[in-house]
Amino acid sequence: MRHTLAIAAVLLSLTACEEEPPPGPALVAGFPVAEPGPVSMRRLTRVQYRRVVADLFGDGVVVPDLEEPDVAQGGLLSVGAGDTSYSARGVASMEDAAFAIAQQALDTPARRERLVPCTPADTVDTACARAFVEGLGRRAWRRPLTDEEQARIAGVADEAAGSLGDFHAGLTYAVAALLQSPNFVFRVELGDGSEGDRRFTDFDLASRLSFFLWNTAPDDELLDQAASGALSTDEGLEAAARRLLASPRAREGVRNFFTEQLALYKLDALAKDPTLFEHFNTQLGPDAREETLRLLLHLVFEVDADFRDVMTTREAFLNPRLAALYDVPAPTRDGFRQVTLPASAGRAGLLSRASFLNLYAHQVSSSSALRGKFVRTVLLCQTIPPPPVDVDTSIPEASGDAPTLRDRVKEHLSNKACSGCHLLMDPIGLGFENFDAIGRWRSLDHGTPIDASGDLDGAPFADAVALGQVIRDHEDFAPCVVRTVARYATGRVEEAGERPVLATLSERFAQGGYRVRPLLLEIVMSPMFRRAGAPR
Repeated sequence: MRHTLAIAAVLLSLTACEEEPPPGPALVAGFPVAEPGPVSMRRLTRVQYRRVVADLFGDGVVVPDLEEPDVAQGGLLSVGAGDTSYSARGVASMEDAAFAIAQQALDTPARRERLVPCTPADTVDTACARAFVEGLGRRAWRRPLTDEEQARIAGVADEAAGSLGDFHAGLTYAVAALLQSPNFVFRVELGDGSEGDRRFTDFDLASRLSFFLWNTAPDDELLDQAASGALSTDEGLEAAARRLLASPRAREGVRNFFTEQLALYKLDALAKDPTLFEHFNTQLGPDAREETLRLLLHLVFEVDADFRDVMTTREAFLNPRLAALYDVPAPTRDGFRQVTLPASAGRAGLLSRASFLNLYAHQVSSSSALRGKFVRTVLLCQTIPPPPVDVDTSIPEASGDAPTLRDRVKEHLSNKACSGCHLLMDPIGLGFENFDAIGRWRSLDHGTPIDASGDLDGAPFADAVALGQVIRDHEDFAPCVVRTVARYATGRVEEAGERPVLATLSERFAQGGYRVRPLLLEIVMSPMFRRAGAPR
């Protein structure tokens, strides 16, 4: 019976609300007119799936892992979510997860009381089942269910209750049906209107706003505002965005953005050779991620700083393990505490921290190519072409004539097939050579003094600290922040015609002192966020 009902649930239609959408808002003054790029349904990422389930049923519900992996595109998992679907294996794991969650959601009287808005009059009580489906469905699908959808899912509950002889056991099948529907596992934000004049509905905007700023589904207040048509107005949308930004939950949304932008999720699988690096341990990855995220949230929320200072700040959040790695006194016996790194530590800014230095290095050695590529592609949004298929990209081994990485890179760059790309990366990455593959400071490489000097697009630097200042002041750094946040907000790579909008956002970012929270609000109010292109 379970599989019959599950199959019926997965086949639920993607019908939208029957109400006519309100008139679309006028563009905010000052933004150039631009044709929006195509929109698509986005899969919930694994993190979003877990967070939405916790919001619906409580933190105590254990959420099984989904088999389908998240895939990054345009530098972000949130962009990849718009171009990937579910394999057969992924659908099977989604079914298993839905039933496991549904059984937990109704397994205690307290949870039933929280979710079920009525007392059933009998084993099969269609009216009570529909009331349950109506309330939970609106939160799960981020919009009101149509009468047909309510009847269909309540019918699943009635059939199961009749077969099992238990009303609440029947509701578990309704919950599983809601959680397996494309309306739950995909963000169905496709807009409405004619070609060339499409606009996001209020419920589309509620979902886009909440996932952008909170990385989870809209709460009841935001859904009520969508139902009233308030999000179609400049004033209503701005007020809703300000409320979400003022909430502590905005920290989780910003954490997720930086986790995706910097690929911090990869630190869970961090592996280094422990025979070469005595400071490596299984907690280094999680510790490094937490240090970086605490620093970023401090700059964004606590001091409302010029975000470019992330490249130069000596503020850090360390626990004893990281303090030992950085060779500074431990600020606390347990947990993390804010410290100011001394100048003698040779560290300033994001790129002197263990997260970056570990992720962009090999298991046994540092990598000027990986570190330089990160600066070019992630921080400056520049493009580096892929290497030719038949080219050997490996760096020569250390030798008496070439003991340091700089020496070996020089040999590598003598190959014209390699130099075109590597000249864009390695001279930058060599600026971090005072840090080994786990981020430990060193002054020698194979017994030879390290030269960490270089230049970035004509701006010279002496070491990693000076390189951080050069990146901070680079003309592409702040616009790249804007472009990446806009991609995260919209779930797609910008179209060429939208570049004037990005330029306006970059100007406003600069005028606002390069502060992140005002940037988030500007993006919400921009036509890129509010207008829909054709579905793809």
